[in-house]
Amino acid sequence: MTRLADYFVVVGYDLEKRGGAEGQGCILQRFPEKDWEDNPFPQGIELFCQPNGWQLVPQRLPASFFVAVLTDINSERHYCACFTFWEALDNPALQKIEEASEVDEEDVSTTAATTTAAAAAGAVVRPVQLFGPKSLVLVSQLDHTEVFRNCLGIVNVLYLFCAALTEHKILFLSSSYQRLTDACRGLLAIMFPLKYSFTYVPILPGKLLEVLSTPTPFIIGVNSFFRSETQELLDVIIADLDGGTVTIPECVHISLLPEPLLQQTQTALSMVLDPELELADQAFPPCSIQPSALKIQDKEVRGVFLWLFARLFQGYRWCLHIIRIHPEPVIRFHKAAFLGQRALSEDDFLMKVLDGMAFAGFVSERGPPYRATDLFDDLMANQVERIRQEEACPQKVMTHVKELAEQLFKNENPYPAVAMHHKVQRPSEGPGGQHTPQNTAPFPLLDDVVVQLFVDHAAAKLRAAPPVVKVELKAMVPSGPPLGDIVDRNGSVLANSARRLEVVRNCITYIFENKMLEAKKLMPAVLRALKGRAARVCLTQELNQHVLQNRAVLDDQQFDYIVRMMNCTLQDCSHMDEHGIAAALLPLVTAFCRKLGAGITQFAYSCVQEHSVWTNMQFWEAMFYTDVQNHIRALYLENEEGDAAPNSLASEQSRLWPTLGKERQCERVQKEESTVFSQAIHYANRMSYLLLPLDTSRNRLLRGAGLGGDVESVSNSYVTNSIAGSVAESYDTESGFEDAETSDVANSVVRFINRFVDKVCNESGVTNEHLKALHAMIPDIVQMHIETLDAVHKESKRLPPIQKPKLLRPALLAGEELVMEGMRVHLLADGREEATGCMGGPALLPAEGAVFLTTYRLIFKGTPTDPLVGEQVVTRSFPIASLTKEKRISYIQEGLQLRSCTFQLMKIAFDEEVASDLAEVFRKHHVQATFAFDRGPVGQDGGGAQGPRSKNQSLK
Repeated sequence: MTRLADYFVVVGYDLEKRGGAEGQGCILQRFPEKDWEDNPFPQGIELFCQPNGWQLVPQRLPASFFVAVLTDINSERHYCACFTFWEALDNPALQKIEEASEVDEEDVSTTAATTTAAAAAGAVVRPVQLFGPKSLVLVSQLDHTEVFRNCLGIVNVLYLFCAALTEHKILFLSSSYQRLTDACRGLLAIMFPLKYSFTYVPILPGKLLEVLSTPTPFIIGVNSFFRSETQELLDVIIADLDGGTVTIPECVHISLLPEPLLQQTQTALSMVLDPELELADQAFPPCSIQPSALKIQDKEVRGVFLWLFARLFQGYRWCLHIIRIHPEPVIRFHKAAFLGQRALSEDDFLMKVLDGMAFAGFVSERGPPYRATDLFDDLMANQVERIRQEEACPQKVMTHVKELAEQLFKNENPYPAVAMHHKVQRPSEGPGGQHTPQNTAPFPLLDDVVVQLFVDHAAAKLRAAPPVVKVELKAMVPSGPPLGDIVDRNGSVLANSARRLEVVRNCITYIFENKMLEAKKLMPAVLRALKGRAARVCLTQELNQHVLQNRAVLDDQQFDYIVRMMNCTLQDCSHMDEHGIAAALLPLVTAFCRKLGAGITQFAYSCVQEHSVWTNMQFWEAMFYTDVQNHIRALYLENEEGDAAPNSLASEQSRLWPTLGKERQCERVQKEESTVFSQAIHYANRMSYLLLPLDTSRNRLLRGAGLGGDVESVSNSYVTNSIAGSVAESYDTESGFEDAETSDVANSVVRFINRFVDKVCNESGVTNEHLKALHAMIPDIVQMHIETLDAVHKESKRLPPIQKPKLLRPALLAGEELVMEGMRVHLLADGREEATGCMGGPALLPAEGAVFLTTYRLIFKGTPTDPLVGEQVVTRSFPIASLTKEKRISYIQEGLQLRSCTFQLMKIAFDEEVASDLAEVFRKHHVQATFAFDRGPVGQDGGGAQGPRSKNQSLK
């Protein structure tokens, strides 16, 4: 049985340690005197009894009551109910004060003058009377949240709610200690089912104000007396409870709830707190619309926020990964999949909430599939359809909120017939209704022996009593209905037409049937269709059907087409992979391959490394946990044909765990740990596949991530580079230096994989012996893969180049001469729709050709890559003197964007056969130095000597 109160403490003014203008408090008595083993006595309690400081006053002040919260080193909160009253100090006590401290001269002179005046008037001279505070404190681990006080208004409360969830610093100011405590506790109450895990001090003593400078988030209350000392806090949101205002610094941005949730929540709160507002404009409103009683209104406010969290976290259990069942469940949340399914991957508020510590605690507490359930679990499992239907009807929302409030009230008051009426004895009053301080007896010194006898007797009775078995009904936590069709913010279903999906399927069929001419005709349409999510999912499903025994060997042309489609699919995926496209392609890039020679095979992963998703640690973690969950599920299935969901399977195993013997328990723990260990080895290999470049001899790595061009195809796809350079850059920067040697490619990849292994293995409960073995194994895995890649790279150089179109020479004007021969480039789409025919036909861009530099113009001439319009000629040019801006772009190779003041734009990417140094010479020496940037502006006379001037301002 839990104790209602752990300690009773009497705290008074310390007459022995008075120094200066402010005194100190001390613990006069505490019961019990020895600490409980399960709950040590909290230190520093005297500071919180008088947060403004311990002082003596010449008049007796009214008694006060508030609740302070102390947090120990174990993050356990102690709720201190503090009742403070003021007692007169007797003459010996006053003499101690005079002896212990020096009285200010001004106070002495004032006292003397007062005494002299009183004596002259014939009055009886009484000694100076001072009153000191004394506090009676009950310390308990139980917190009974009372009503939510509406001190700030609905909008301000929602701002504070969002600020707390997104981990901002919040400071409450009030002249009332009880109001500070109520506001802080109310803010935590409306965060249910999340729990606040940062610094939480409803009443902060003045001597501890330096805590406000901490860099971590907090919720703290401070008396308004110290308002001036909070003005220099630049990153703290200040809520004035007395004035009802919230001040947000300019440097602080609060991410708010996504619409329409924000407006719906605000409307529901308004209907709870101010029901007359909704009927204010009615011609014949009801006679009287009153809000609910205060104790019910508190539950209705909490019901609104409970309804809100049910909307926010809808379907979260379908994104939980169960990576260990025994000895304790280990659960991880797939954030990217959740955001993708909810079409909220760009919502800043939800991103921050899911990354916060409160949600991590939520997953840890509510993730296990077998536990006691509560009202929130019922909402998530059985009320989803009802909540969806309520979205457009505030009256239905209000009806649901009232039902939730009633349930909350029943949960907190399970026995309504047993009413507890607290009668508080008030101090005696004189004839005129005034207190008579002269007759007030001081608080007596409690008898230690008697009180300790009571404590010992109660403890012995508690030990002798039969153990109270708390019936905790555990059951499988239902996941609720799966999320339906994905809808965007406008409510439209994101799907491709059936015709586009059919084109994707037909093209893949032609490729594997070796009908390459038909596949070539469909390829441009397929690449355009792959801009849609449904087509990308369709591609992964179709390719998966052509993998036999984890391997699919292709010829060169088939390999090139498959890689082109994979690259086009990945280039529109974000680094989070919220739609699972990269996750679906990961096993495929290690399955599709081609033979380069005797015993040498090139896999597709060496050609799809130019995407940022492969360097995202969270992507690899989610993939790892998904595969571990599948293998743990297979471990407990009686046969491979079973279809039990991971949630129900883990729930059943957790239910059976106490009934197993020690030997069987240890056996299951070892099997699960071995499963995680084997998957860690597997992923160390997978990560080395995607992070190590094909040409590992290069010492300068690409410093970009992903594809920056708009072109939808990749020529000579077997000559690629990896984005391991970005990995090397980030980790070398952390260590304080940047490597430049060839071996740094391997070192950077090893460091990246080591960090991944450390994180997932520690979270999954892998033993230290296995973890050490993994760290010793990873460098060998990387080195072995580098040796394999060297052989693949050498053989790939011997492949005949892909047949490229013949370069077309441009027609020159009279007197115009070529300055430089054509360089093979791709002219990329720049956002302007250019197609054949007035009704829109196949796109003319991207086009493959060459860029020519003449004495007058910069010219591109080539043909579209789309074979359906391959007979067309694409020409684009502008005078070189009209060039106003030049910018590098990132594509498979070097790229440039050239802008002209003649409203013309060229976005070109150099072909792989053009060396990077030649591209740099073209950019610097020919385009910049020779023509555009050594002359004055257009129309200015170029003759005569010119002094040095700065580079064209448009390039800055």
